[in-house]
Amino acid sequence: MSAVWLDDIDRKILELLSQDARTSYKQMGEAVGLSEGAVRKRVKRLVEQGVIKRFTVVIDDKSVIKALTMINVDPSVPTPAVAESLMKIEGVQEVYEVTGVYDAIALIMASDMNMLNRCIDSVRRVRGVRNTNTCIILKSVQPQSRSR
Repeated sequence: MSAVWLDDIDRKILELLSQDARTSYKQMGEAVGLSEGAVRKRVKRLVEQGVIKRFTVVIDDKSVIKALTMINVDPSVPTPAVAESLMKIEGVQEVYEVTGVYDAIALIMASDMNMLNRCIDSVRRVRGVRNTNTCIILKSVQPQSRSR
């Protein structure tokens, strides 16, 4: 994806959707000073350009265990191939290819410690995973609502 130019209205729409993906086009229009139809077109464009990847639900942290698994990849196996394999594992929500000591980081969500352990064991069995280091997330600090 090439760089996409976003104006202040696009940024405000993205902020509103990130706070509540169910915000109606009408409500967003009122907040940014555009008609419902103009907001609908902007959101469609943002989706088509890949700025908006998906509309999703944020699950209450108290109902799941979240963990970050840092992964070293064997140099003989391409990191993108390992990342694709990791995304097929139940519980793996996202995989980031990163710089630094580790090659990839997987965000894991599990309903209990048994599921988390099974997920980590599955990560370790992926072809190309050399070793892992997992940290359980104790607390998440969310950004405050930003108004412009």
